[in-house]
Amino acid sequence: MKLNSAQVDKFYDKVYNWLIIAVPNIIVAILILAIGLWVIKLVSKWLHSGLNKHEIDPSLKPFFISLTIIGLRILLVIAIMPIIGIEMTVFSVLVGGLGVAAGLALSGTLQNFASGVLILILKPFRVGDNIIAQGQEGTVTSIEIFYTIVTTFDNRTVVIPNSKLSNEVIINISMQGSRRLDIELKFSYGVDFEEVKKIITETITESKNLLKTPERRIGIATLEESGYKVSIAVWLKAHGYRDAQLAFQEKLMSKLKSGTIKLPGMDAS
Repeated sequence: MKLNSAQVDKFYDKVYNWLIIAVPNIIVAILILAIGLWVIKLVSKWLHSGLNKHEIDPSLKPFFISLTIIGLRILLVIAIMPIIGIEMTVFSVLVGGLGVAAGLALSGTLQNFASGVLILILKPFRVGDNIIAQGQEGTVTSIEIFYTIVTTFDNRTVVIPNSKLSNEVIINISMQGSRRLDIELKFSYGVDFEEVKKIITETITESKNLLKTPERRIGIATLEESGYKVSIAVWLKAHGYRDAQLAFQEKLMSKLKSGTIKLPGMDAS
């Protein structure tokens, strides 16, 4: 099919008109893009310096900065699209549909993300704290944006989604720096309580791992038909609690036996 001169002229007119209209818009869009990227780079530097001056968790900084930069870049692209003649209606519908689908597919992940941000900001626990959560007791070794890693005392690695930690009970057993050790010893009525108390006091005084404050408590907890129970409450450092507990109980039992005191039963917690 051959084109006549009129059709060729019409085609060139359309191209010329398009160039006259589109090229300036494209140049403007490129300039806006370059300036926008430059401004975003400045914002990134400002965020880095600003966050370093404030006490914000190091795990949160990269995610916050990345989220901000990505959001600014998306807004920049959206602002440029009408300039170069791309209709936003179809684009908005497409993005909206993809957003809904992604939101439904990633609802659990987004919940973990939001929970991770809250944990890093509110700090109900920190790396190095001993916690009890989701039936697990151990030391927090890492707080990530989607999950938290806990190493149990028998050296198991437990990965807990952050949504579980933000919506359920967490027991932080090391935040206060100290923990109380409660022990109950049962004696027959033939055993003199004052002698028992004296031996317990001596054991506490000789134990290096026990804290002097808060004050210890020694007293008769319950009276039963077969005998009485003595309650002991002493304070230990939160870190190293288990080792200190075992050492004190071993020393206490040894001192009681050396004092010829019989232990018909023992209950420790």
